[in-house]
Amino acid sequence: MSKIDVKKVAKLANLPLSPEEEEKYSAQLSKILDYIEQLNKVDTEGIEPTFNVTGLSNVMREDEVGDCTIPQEDAVSNAKDKKDGFIVTKGVFNE
Repeated sequence: MSKIDVKKVAKLANLPLSPEEEEKYSAQLSKILDYIEQLNKVDTEGIEPTFNVTGLSNVMREDEVGDCTIPQEDAVSNAKDKKDGFIVTKGVFNE
């Protein structure tokens, strides 16, 4: 990968890079792309995709409606600024 390509990627990612970093990342990204090219050459014809190696299926619990009320004191207990039981934030609208 050329330094010009690295500059383009860095600009897209809004990353300021020094010339030394451009050189370093150019070499690293070239190695990564070479490795991916090697992986693309592997014959995977007839191989089932592996997306779950544990054999488990849907280990999520069922959604259940329950009591989800939190006392107001607990809800605002960690707020930086609070007044009269409410969380104080910066204003959104200018009037």
